[in-house]
Order: sequence, then C-alpha cells, then structure tokens
Amino acid sequence: MSIPQGYRPKGELPPNVVCKLQKSLYGLKQASRQWFAKFSSALHDEGFHHSATDHSLFIKHFNGNFIFLLVYVDDVILASNNLVELEALKARLHTRFQLKDLGNLRYFLGLEVARSEKGIFVSQRPYALQLLEDLGYLGSKPVSTPMEANLKLGLDEKEKLADPTLYRRIVGKLQYLTITRPDISYSVNKLSQFLCTPRVTHLHAAQRVLQYVKGTPGQGIFFATNSEVKLHAYTDSDWAACPDTRRSTTGFCIFVGTSIISWKSKKQHTVSRSSAEAEYRALANTTCEVVWLLSILKELQIEHVGPALLYCDNKSAQHIAANPVFHERTKHIEIDCHLVREKVQQGVIKTVHVSTRDQVADILTKPLFPNQFNNFKDKMGLKNIFAPS
Repeated sequence: MSIPQGYRPKGELPPNVVCKLQKSLYGLKQASRQWFAKFSSALHDEGFHHSATDHSLFIKHFNGNFIFLLVYVDDVILASNNLVELEALKARLHTRFQLKDLGNLRYFLGLEVARSEKGIFVSQRPYALQLLEDLGYLGSKPVSTPMEANLKLGLDEKEKLADPTLYRRIVGKLQYLTITRPDISYSVNKLSQFLCTPRVTHLHAAQRVLQYVKGTPGQGIFFATNSEVKLHAYTDSDWAACPDTRRSTTGFCIFVGTSIISWKSKKQHTVSRSSAEAEYRALANTTCEVVWLLSILKELQIEHVGPALLYCDNKSAQHIAANPVFHERTKHIEIDCHLVREKVQQGVIKTVHVSTRDQVADILTKPLFPNQFNNFKDKMGLKNIFAPS
C-alpha cells in the first residue's frame, strides 16, 4: 500500500517505500457493505428497526420513549428523550465496537451545530472558510448575490478553458456547501451543467459565487423550538430557461413551520410545451418530496394534522391538478406526473395560489436582483449568527 498523502513519519524513509496493510475498512470493495451489515445486525439485536424511507436511519420506540440513530459509514448521531437509556445503549455498543463518544453534537461531517433555548442553528462556516483559503479567495471582495441578475449561461461561448481543473475543483467544493446553503443552490446547479467543457464565462460565474460566500461564510439554517409541525412548500419553474436544450428549471423549498428542511434546484428531464406544463412538472417533483417527508414523520410517530400546503404562482397548473378530465393541453404529459392530482384528491396535499412577488422558490430557478434575492433569502429563514448585530 502506498504511503498516504500527508503522512509524516518520525524518521527519514528511503525512497519508494510502501506500507504493510494489516486491516482495511475503506480500501476493499465490500468493506463498507460488510461493516454496515455488521453494525445493522448489532442495532437489530438492540431492538432497532430500519426506516423504510431512509435506510441509514434506525428507530426504536419503547414505553413512550424513542431513540433515533443516523449512521454515515462509521459516524453516528444519536437522539433520544431518555438520556439514561441512551447512555446504556452506548455502553452496550461499546462492548462490540470501539466507540468514541464526542458528547453533544457540535460538529459533524463539516456541519457546525449551535444550540440554545430558541432552537438549533446549523451552518458550514469552518468548511466555507477552509474552502476560501484553499482556493485563495479569503481576501476577495464580497458581492451581494451569488450570480448576476438575468445572466444566461450556455455552451455557445467560443472561448474554452485551457485547463478545466480549477473550475471543476471550485464547483465540486461548492456542491457540498449547498447542504446548508439553499441561497447558492441554483448557482451551483447551473455551474455543474458545464463541468465537461467549461468556458471562461463559467469560471467567472463560479468565482462570483466564491465572492458571495466570502461575504456570508457563517450563514446557515435555524430550526426554531416553537415551530409547529406543519409542512408547507413553495414550488416554481423557469420555463425554457436553458438556452441550449430549452428545458425548464424546477425549484422547490419545503418548510416545517418556519424552518426550511428541504430544497432543490434542478433542470427538468424533458422539454415542456407551455409554462403551465413546466409548473405542473415542478408540482409533481415537490409532491414526491412532500410524500417522502410525510412518511418520515409517520415513522417517527410525529402527527401531521391536515394536508400539506403547496404554494404555486401558476393558476393553470393548479387547475390541471384539480381537473380529473384529460384534454388537449394535458394529454401529452406523462401519466406519472398526475400523481399530483391523485394526492390532491386523497387530501395529502392542497394547492394554494401565491403571488409571484411572494414565491420563495423563485430564488431556486433564476438569478435575481439583490433586493429580490435578500427578500426571499430572509423568507427562507436563513440566518448568520456570526454577523455583527
């Protein structure tokens, strides 16, 4: 096995030395699968069961108490309302595995967690600062938005990058930052579409995102303790937004009370013949996500009263969802898209019209002017606890 990058031995080593591999967890193809199978077996012995909606989540309910365990390879998060049983579980698992208890959750896979009586704040501030330092942008001038308003990026520019390595490195690092930053999700999604043959204009756009992150490194999501358990979502689309393929862009964001928990910005798979069709496809994608979240709440035994509300600014798409009759404008839409209509009739979701100026998902479908961008960003509930008050 070759010497790992960054390894610093105590003494001098001769050239071309190798390590003797005694035990490997990450190197073998079946290692991660076998490790997860062994760990899952141990949890099943403890009375846990797999979540049907998220296979990395384990759930245990007993005597009105609960323990939730979320695992990522060999990193584990535990949550419970019974601290005595939680400590007993960690002690039992420690007899079978070499565990290291890091205490209350503060840092996990690049996520920084801060807790108070008002709620929980999750950000990626250390990762964002490290990203800027690695790429040499700690001293760059901050900008107010991650992308210039009305900017249309495509493949028609002739000047290709001689070496696309830097561009791919920037976009790859920014993709992980979108875990807690819905405000840059559209920009990163757009830039990811040109990884194959990036142009100079694409690199300039990626550098602008870094300048925006420089001004807001500590921005993240706040989960308020007084937030009610009620799902509501905003869904939108930008019809024929891609200048190369004329496909539309879907954007949605889903809230529990006032806290955003899910969002997406994605180019649609097919070309829509009308703006109503593009909006309806966005409704379908959002409905799938809402149904999945409702399933998780049900597994966690958290009651959700009434239908989830879907806010849409296109009345035609709402009428298609409510009208059970096929006609000329909708017969070419795939049957699976009509799950929106099915869920509306079942009372799982309810579509609600919202004006375009209040459509929060607009920030996930197109670049906006600073006033619009900051308005929607505030409505998403994004905060920066590190900014001076």
